Amino acid sequence: MPQPIENFDFKFSQCFGDKSDIITTEADVITAVEFDHSGDYFATGDKGGRVVLFERNKMAKNCEYKFMTEFQSHDAEFDYLKSLEIEEKINQIKWLKPAQRAHFLLSTNDKTIKLWKVYEKNIMMVSENNLSDQIVRKNSNGSSSSMQAILSLSDLKLPQLVPHDKIIAATPKRVYANAHTYHINSISPNSDQETFISADDLRINLWNLDVPDQSFNIVDIKPIDMEELTEVITCAENHPQDCNLFMFASSKGIVKLCDMRQNALCHDNNAKVFEEYTDPINHNFFTEITSSISDVKFSPNGRYIATRDYLTIKLWDINMDNKPLKTINVHEQLKDRLSDTYENDAIFDRFEVQFSGDSSTLMTGSYNNNFMIYPNATIKHDMDVHGIVKDFNGTHDVTGGNLITDDVGIEVGNAVTPPELTDPHHEGGNELDEIVLQANKTAFRNKRYGSLAQRSARNKEWGDDIDFKKSILHFSWHPKENSIAIAATNNLFLFSAL
Repeated sequence: MPQPIENFDFKFSQCFGDKSDIITTEADVITAVEFDHSGDYFATGDKGGRVVLFERNKMAKNCEYKFMTEFQSHDAEFDYLKSLEIEEKINQIKWLKPAQRAHFLLSTNDKTIKLWKVYEKNIMMVSENNLSDQIVRKNSNGSSSSMQAILSLSDLKLPQLVPHDKIIAATPKRVYANAHTYHINSISPNSDQETFISADDLRINLWNLDVPDQSFNIVDIKPIDMEELTEVITCAENHPQDCNLFMFASSKGIVKLCDMRQNALCHDNNAKVFEEYTDPINHNFFTEITSSISDVKFSPNGRYIATRDYLTIKLWDINMDNKPLKTINVHEQLKDRLSDTYENDAIFDRFEVQFSGDSSTLMTGSYNNNFMIYPNATIKHDMDVHGIVKDFNGTHDVTGGNLITDDVGIEVGNAVTPPELTDPHHEGGNELDEIVLQANKTAFRNKRYGSLAQRSARNKEWGDDIDFKKSILHFSWHPKENSIAIAATNNLFLFSAL
């Protein structure tokens, strides 16, 4: 069922980070945000190579998190063979399923992937020992001599350890290194929780979590002559349910869905290609840059694919590769200002895209610290939504019967979909196709001002005043509710519709 628009009335909940308008330290800029599978924890990574973990405050009624622990995941290195400095910046963080009351997550910089175990550790302290009770020797004149213990065999005590304190410890369990010649842009755990893939500009490797010194190359697009190089891999992801499927996107705006059962090396002829035809007449100097896909995501139910390039979001059905279900113009107002974005390098910004936990809604970021939410984007383009879209509780509303249309709406079984959700030209109703919100310092002073539509309209009015340095690139959607974590430079904002 489509969610009512009231479910997307996001309000500011929390902010972590420096709230004052001082000069931002480069190492504090957040570069990765990720919720775990339960939504009770989330992690952030920054340019300084640190990973910070937060846990849900279960005593609070609303969406509230508290600091859990922080550790240094990566350090700056230098490749002496290539005379190349390797940054400590965290490119991505991915959670694995917890085991034995411990949490596991993968973090990566440009060259090295690490598997971290985060657990609660007891600090033990010695409660008693042989020096606790001393036997003092008496001199003949009655005065005591030096405090030297005289111990017999019966007086010996074994030291006793008792719990003193509890801390959250993080230890690196595996280090996956020396497998990528180029910079790693993506890591993605598999649904079998035994393997994961890592992608750089030209290759994708398959790893076993327990084997850090060996990986299998499953995609290689490096040409024999590097002068013939026409595209690079920009991102990759495993299917959330089928462990044999994965996809990767390229700088040409192409997505390829591969099945590892077909071939050891996934060549072009074995991949399902998702590519939208564009008329060469519409090509210009910036087309090659703006069509490069910066992020690609499977929906949690595995049915849809969302791609993000500089100007648009494209929504694909995994079973239909000839054209996207929907194209959303995110940066329509920037089409006439691409020369400006090219001069200040903003055109190379890599914006992410996210699905909501029920696979119905899309989210992405923009400039001026704006972020956009597109409610029920997948449902509006699928008549048989009840057999496809999964709700937050993980139950499927699968109904039988024939499709019956009438003047009221479109009925599937006993459920009725209003015509405004299926007809994009339908007039009336209170549907919002796009919700534009802002993560900035005013959120501290004013948690809510105006209705959802009024706030969206106000944030949409950019005019010529665009701050390209304030961009929302990294964020994560809670897997079981309408709560989102958003990185804005060195601050982390939490918004919730609960």
